[in-house]
Parts: sequence; structure tokens; C-alpha cells
Amino acid sequence: MKRVLLIAPLALAACSQSEPEPTPTPSPTVAEPRTLVPAELDIDSLGAKIEGPQGPEPEAPLMLGGGEIGRIVSYVACPEGVKECLPDEMPQGTVYTFVHQITLDGVSAAEPTSGPEVVEAPPTLFRTTERAHGFNGSIGYSRSQAQTAFGSEDAVGVTVDDGRLIWRVTGTPDWQQGSTVTFWWQTTQPPAGPADAFLLEVMGNQISAMGPFPAEEKPAEAPAAN
Repeated sequence: MKRVLLIAPLALAACSQSEPEPTPTPSPTVAEPRTLVPAELDIDSLGAKIEGPQGPEPEAPLMLGGGEIGRIVSYVACPEGVKECLPDEMPQGTVYTFVHQITLDGVSAAEPTSGPEVVEAPPTLFRTTERAHGFNGSIGYSRSQAQTAFGSEDAVGVTVDDGRLIWRVTGTPDWQQGSTVTFWWQTTQPPAGPADAFLLEVMGNQISAMGPFPAEEKPAEAPAAN
């Protein structure tokens, strides 16, 4: 009996050491789109505009099927009180406001892609096709212009999906021809220059758009070794 009492604890210890518990593997979490509260743009809260190679308000055509169906005019402004907006001279963390004014002059509905059973109206939206670097959560549109273009000042909902910003018309998809709608957002990153980083969807058509887009964030520098 004494021999059994001495051997049993050693056998149990050997088993516990030879079979360690497996390390749990973390599973990636897919970020869901987040709904944001759109705000009205306060022009008085903006300072000077950045003067780029194409001037302070670069303009680009919106092309569809080889023809021009509208224009997009964009600009980037420094905060209120800044008389000359020079990103290289602005302190780190400066908030820049990106503004995009879209005017549609004439666009017809695209042909259905899935046959006569398609009954849901195609979406009307404006979005970034790239992650909005440095986005600080402030975003919105002109409510008075939305009233004219869509018949309601609350017609536009805003979401962020994997860092990409989306302004979606939640009521009627019709965009009153000849009307302008202004979309805006803020970031702590200055523009890197014009980029083909925007998309307009209207009446079943997808139209790429060019405009200023923020530079990517620089990775944090590692502390110097002593």
C-alpha cells in the first residue's frame, strides 16, 4: 500500500505536464456598417481653402456613356480663423473639412440587370471608394439643397462601412435635374491631391468622380533606443 501511495502522485504529474491545453485561436471580427448623424455645414466655421494646382475649388466632369451629365466641385478648408491654409505649416491634428458640390444636369435610368422581376428602385448615393484616412466622425450635407433635390431635408442618411463614407438617399431616389447637393466630412489628414476615390450612383448608373482625398496616416515612429 505504501508503494502505491508514492507512485500515484508522480504518474498524475507526468500526465498533466505531457498534455498542455491548446491555446485558443482568436477569430477575426467583421466590422458592421455604422450609422452616423449627419449635420448641416456651417460655412462660417471654415477658414481659408487650400490652394492646389487647379485652384482652391477644383472642378471635374461627371461622365456617363461618353457624355457629361453633371459636375463635381470640391474644396478643402482649414478651421475658422486660418487666413492661409498651408498644410505643411499647420500643427499636427489640424481638422480639415472636405466639401463636394454635385450638380446633375441630365441622367436617364439604366436598363435593369436581372429581368422584369426587379421591382426595387436602385439606390441613389454618393460614397468614397477608399478608406477616409483620419476621419474624425463629423459628416453631413446641405439640408436646404436636399429639400430642393429630393423633396425632403432629411432625405439623406450617412453610414461608414470599413472606413468608407456613404451618403444614401433614404426616400425618393429621384434627383431633381439641375439641382446641386453639397456633401462634407472632416479629417485630421491633409489632402494628398486629387484622386479617383468617389462614386455616384443614381437611377441605376454608377459614375466615378474625381476630387481631393486625404493622405494616409504615417505609422507611429518607434522610440529611439538609449
